[in-house]
Amino acid sequence: MAEALNSLFKAECIRNPMMRPKSGWKNVGDVEIAVTEYVDWFNHRRLHGEIGLVPPAEYEANHWASITPEHYPQTPVPTGAGSK
Repeated sequence: MAEALNSLFKAECIRNPMMRPKSGWKNVGDVEIAVTEYVDWFNHRRLHGEIGLVPPAEYEANHWASITPEHYPQTPVPTGAGSK
């Protein structure tokens, strides 16, 4: 799966003329900004057909909003956890 995502990323972000500046990538910072923009689009604006044509972040938010507290078992925190 990682290899498929890497191929998708290279095709849609790195090699895509719409994402790449006309003069090409000038430095690592340009690529980092493009990657951040691509990841934001991929998670928050891309309509995903397998989940009802909604963005993945919206689908996940709806999922967690539908979960009620009784779905989670009450697990007590150990008394000494995190204290010094």
